[in-house]
Amino acid sequence: MSAPRIIVGVSGGVDSSVAALLLREAGEVVAGLFMQNWADDGSGECRAEEDRRDAVAVCGRLGIPIHFRDFSREYWDGVFAHFLAEYAAGRTPNPDVLCNREIKFKHFLDAARELGAERIATGHYARLAHAGGRWRLLRAADRGKDQSYFLHQLGQAQLAATLFPLGALPKEQVRRIAREAALPTHAKKDSTGICFIGERDFREFLARYLPARPGEIRDPQGRVLGEHPGVFYFTLGQRAGLQIGGVRGGTAAPWYVVGKDVAGNVLTVDQGHDSPYLMSQALWSEPAHWVAGSPPARRFACAAQTRYRQAAEACEVTVAEDGTLAVRFARPQRAVTPGQSLVLYAGDECLGGAVIAHTDAPLERRLHGEVAA
Repeated sequence: MSAPRIIVGVSGGVDSSVAALLLREAGEVVAGLFMQNWADDGSGECRAEEDRRDAVAVCGRLGIPIHFRDFSREYWDGVFAHFLAEYAAGRTPNPDVLCNREIKFKHFLDAARELGAERIATGHYARLAHAGGRWRLLRAADRGKDQSYFLHQLGQAQLAATLFPLGALPKEQVRRIAREAALPTHAKKDSTGICFIGERDFREFLARYLPARPGEIRDPQGRVLGEHPGVFYFTLGQRAGLQIGGVRGGTAAPWYVVGKDVAGNVLTVDQGHDSPYLMSQALWSEPAHWVAGSPPARRFACAAQTRYRQAAEACEVTVAEDGTLAVRFARPQRAVTPGQSLVLYAGDECLGGAVIAHTDAPLERRLHGEVAA
């Protein structure tokens, strides 16, 4: 049997199932590959075994071979160790971005080539275009499912070897295609969150690796309001889990996390969803990655997202000599969080992005002493 031209990353979900189906129907020589990215930790919460069975069933239904690779060590070294280090430092990382860069478009791509394939394909909702001698990463046609935010760390070599068969399709049509083809995953619920956390309580999971370190909860004026189990269990803008009761002389308005001082072990909170302590108009990043290989200019205007479920916001970007970015938004942004990804867009094109280092939010300015960009 000839080597497959395309290896599809089959995850056991409906999206990768339909990606494989569409390529097979287009006459491509296709095989599937199921990646195990997390070793069983004994909790029984991860859906990996169920997903593996579903991936096998889908490939059986499509009549295509399936291969298996265990990338759990690579995932630990390339994704999870960084995830823990960032939380320990008081930042909020985005492991999905790292997983795409380090696992799905690195180790998976290498494995596919070892099997003789020319390209890989995934069920991501994104589009590709080739013009002017370079590949462009574009938003999916279904804006509600667009995943280009998580793919912004990919480069020219990876995009040249990748297909996104679902990029032009709305999710409803993907479900319909799966149902009409009698794929066993057609009604399967979409996975949410991170596999190694699954449906369990996030704080309980994190506490297994980062033991509790209780400290004070204070308001911005320094008044002690309660005790937290560890600043790294919280993220900016978070409301749940603070367990702050009534405060003498205060109102009944809910409290939100507005600052994290890891060195002092203090969690700062304030009342109001749009507290001024949560607002920032400028941010500074770590060195950026550019899909094209270089920035469009040293200073340019574009749109940006500082989290996945967010409308793109107008901003001006300045690229420093060391590759870091200074970004100033046209209007203040809420809960811009160090450790998360800043992703830049020119219309539908994803230009690239960077990890957020810090912002000009009031409590951040106290820590970093920066002036606005």
